[in-house]
Amino acid sequence: MRHSRIHAGGAAVALGVCGLAAGPTALAQSGGGGAVFVAKPEISKVACVRRCGSKKRAQGGSTLRITGSALDGVVKIVFRGSHGSSDDTSARVRGGSSKRLSVRVPIGAVSGPLSAMVSRAVQSPPTEPVAILPPPPPEPNTELSPVPGVPQLETGTSRTKAFVDARRAVTFSFRLSGAAPSDVAVELVRAADGAAVKTWHPAPEPDAVTDVSWNGRIGSSGARPGRYSFRLTASGGSGATVRSAGLEEATRDTFDLYDNMFPIRGRHNYGQSGARFGTGRAGHSHQGQDVFARCGTPLVAARGGRVKFKQYHAAAGYYLVIDAAGTGEDYAYMHMAEPSPFSPGDRVYTGQRIGAVGDTGNARGCHLHFELWRAPGWYDGGKPFDPLPSLKAWDAWS
Repeated sequence: MRHSRIHAGGAAVALGVCGLAAGPTALAQSGGGGAVFVAKPEISKVACVRRCGSKKRAQGGSTLRITGSALDGVVKIVFRGSHGSSDDTSARVRGGSSKRLSVRVPIGAVSGPLSAMVSRAVQSPPTEPVAILPPPPPEPNTELSPVPGVPQLETGTSRTKAFVDARRAVTFSFRLSGAAPSDVAVELVRAADGAAVKTWHPAPEPDAVTDVSWNGRIGSSGARPGRYSFRLTASGGSGATVRSAGLEEATRDTFDLYDNMFPIRGRHNYGQSGARFGTGRAGHSHQGQDVFARCGTPLVAARGGRVKFKQYHAAAGYYLVIDAAGTGEDYAYMHMAEPSPFSPGDRVYTGQRIGAVGDTGNARGCHLHFELWRAPGWYDGGKPFDPLPSLKAWDAWS
C-alpha cells in the first residue's frame, strides 16, 4: 500500500528533516498466510556524510546517513521526487541498526521526500522534501589510462556527453597486456539502478586496442536518458579475473546520455507571449513555439530519424518534418533560410545539420517555428503539443 503525501509549499528543505509521526506497528502477511505485526519504521533525520555537494547537501552518488526507529527491517529507501511516481527512484540500504542506516543517493534522484521501505505494505511516512543536487559531471577519460590496481589493463571512453541516435557514437576503448584472456565481457551499466543493460563479448588481441561503440539504443528504442558507464571483465585461463571498475560506485569510463539536442546552435531567445504554443492566429491557433536567432544560425536535428516532408509553404516557408526515431513523434522545423539538403526518406542523425534559421514564408524576424506532434504524426492523425518544456530542457544540457 502506497502512502499519499502532501508537499507543504512545494519547496525542498535542507538535510536534517524530521519524519512525520507514525503508528508503532503495521500489519503484514506471513509466509504461512497468517498476519504478523511488523514495527513500522520512522525517519527522524537525514544527513549527507560522503561525496556531498556544497553546504553538505546531497547529490547523486552521495552517501546519506538516516536515523530513526525500527530501521533494522528496512530493505530500501525510496526517493519520491516531486511529480508523482514518474520520478521516484530507490536504493538498497547498506546495513545498519534499528536506529541508523546508510544509503547511496541514486544518480537519477531529484529533490523530494524519502520513505524507508520494509515491504510494499510496510513503509515509513514520507519525510519533508530533501534537497538533492544533480551529480557532478563525469570525469573525462578520453585517452587510454591504466586501471588503478590492474596495471595490465588500460581503458578510455571517447566522451562524457552522448546523444541517442547521434552519428558519433560513444566509444569504449581498452588494451589488455600479456596473454590473451579466455573470456572478455564489456557491460553497459545504468547508474540509476546498477543494471547492465547491454553486453558485448569482443575477442581482443593481446597488447592491441579494442573498441566497442554504442549509439544510445537498446534494441530499436532509445535508452533511458541518464548516467551510464562501461565495465570490462576479463577472465584468464588460470581463472584469474580483472575488472575495469568496481561492481558498485563505478565512476570510471562514465558518460551522460541525452535523448535530444537543442536544434539552434547559437544565441537565441523564446520571444514574447505571441511566440507561444496556442496563441491566436488568423483563423487558427499557433501550433508550435517560435525561437528567435540570427538568420543563418545553424539548425540541427533535435532527434534523429527519417525525413517525412520537405516542402515550401506560403506561411511556413521552407520546412522539414522528421519522424523522430523510436519516439512515435514528429518534429517540424519551419521558416528555414533555404531548402534543407535532406529529402523525404533520408536518414538523419541527432545533432546533424539540417539547415539554418531564416525568415522565409510568413515570418516576422528570423526565427525557428518548431512543432512536436504525437503519433501517428504530423497531419496524419496526430496532434500537436506544447514544445516549450522540451525545448527548455534540451537547451539546459546542450
